[in-house]
Amino acid sequence: MSQKFDVVVIGAGPGGYVAAIKAAQLGLKTACIEKYQDKEGKLALGGTCLNVGCIPSKALLDSSWKFYEAKNQFNVHGISISGDVQMDVAAMVGRKSQIVKGLTGGVASLFKANGVTSLQGHGKLLAGKKVELTKPDGTTEVIEADNIILASGSRPIDIPPAPVDQNVIVDSTGALEFQSVPERLGVIGAGVIGLELGSVWSRLGSKVTVLEALEKFLPAADEAVSKEAQKTFTKQGLDIKLGARVTGSKVNGNEVVVNYTDKDGEQNITFDRLIVAVGRRPVTTDLLASDSGVDIDERGFIFVNDQCETSVPGVYAIGDVVRGLMLAHKASEEGIMVVERIKGHKTQMNYDLIPSVIYTHPEIAWVGKTEQTLKAEGVEVNVGQFPFAASGRAMAANDTGGFVKVIADAKTDRVLGVHVIGPGAAELVQQGAIGMEFGTSAEDIGMMVFSHPTLSEALHEAALAVNGHAIHIQNKKKR
Repeated sequence: MSQKFDVVVIGAGPGGYVAAIKAAQLGLKTACIEKYQDKEGKLALGGTCLNVGCIPSKALLDSSWKFYEAKNQFNVHGISISGDVQMDVAAMVGRKSQIVKGLTGGVASLFKANGVTSLQGHGKLLAGKKVELTKPDGTTEVIEADNIILASGSRPIDIPPAPVDQNVIVDSTGALEFQSVPERLGVIGAGVIGLELGSVWSRLGSKVTVLEALEKFLPAADEAVSKEAQKTFTKQGLDIKLGARVTGSKVNGNEVVVNYTDKDGEQNITFDRLIVAVGRRPVTTDLLASDSGVDIDERGFIFVNDQCETSVPGVYAIGDVVRGLMLAHKASEEGIMVVERIKGHKTQMNYDLIPSVIYTHPEIAWVGKTEQTLKAEGVEVNVGQFPFAASGRAMAANDTGGFVKVIADAKTDRVLGVHVIGPGAAELVQQGAIGMEFGTSAEDIGMMVFSHPTLSEALHEAALAVNGHAIHIQNKKKR
């Protein structure tokens, strides 16, 4: 007799494991299927984010930044270091692995504490709300469920001109495992992943060249932010080549020659390591039986409505396998929404206010719309901007690059976007997101009391500047 559950979740990433825990908390008999194994061959929960994505990359970003500060910036604080500052790359990567192990083990503990049944293997949706579980030993079992949540996540996109061998040419996963600093490092793709990984190894001494096919740098960001970011990263030593389309590559022993075309014609460049970071694609291969009834598009994304319902009643899909931003926090909140709707609540998710973050240094983050988008939509706006160079707290921390930008509707003063490049950008943007969720005006933020001295005061001043009321910078004269 097959096992029967109220909810079966396929995938234990940030979308799947959060959905499973929430379902169990709401009294639903829940199972979560995951096939990912760690280096020791043991089940590893947490998906890409915990194992080879958000968490390990942040560990390396923080370690590399501390090294960079010690080598280049401690003297500003009066701290002198005798001798050369050294980085033990193996120890840095080992620390990253320990953090990952702790967090994935934490998810397993949360499953146990909440009564979620963890099933190891590959899950495949069959017709009639059944799931086929293929276990690591190859045996199969069919599980029945009243509700099924597909949360199988995404994987790096491969490109024919630069086939990944996880030795000389690596994807984002391989770039987290370097045991030494490559002298010449190439990165294909100037998106979030490419910039973060490029930053890590640049700080540790690599000569980093980023090849980006698009002509514009960070087109999803506000133009003021992307311009500042490009200027800052170039100053930090990243050689960012825009309009550079990779056409081929050839591995010669321990190096790779990359061919690309740009405005000057055909070019080639040699690297010791090459990171391919051109985006991610949904993992829907062998996820759906041909008669499952669930529809996918030509790129492999599962069709869902605003409530993440698929074309089959009782079957839902969340996270990287559906439309929208491929972000862990988006997946988690979709998981919560779906489970609460299964339980009968009318929960909706506000897709307009999902923050985006790039964890470089300076950090880059935004929520809401960009100034260029609003202008294209014909919306009249007022803009307030405040530089961290005028922030006492940023000066004390020797971290004064960048600014906070607040965009408000010119007629209603309602805040439509908050964009930050600089220290604590992600945290400041989250403050903006909280206010925007409640329909805040720039005046509302300007009337709040912000503690001094804090980085948050930059958000306060930017909001005041929207209407020409900033105190600690000169206000722009109204035309």
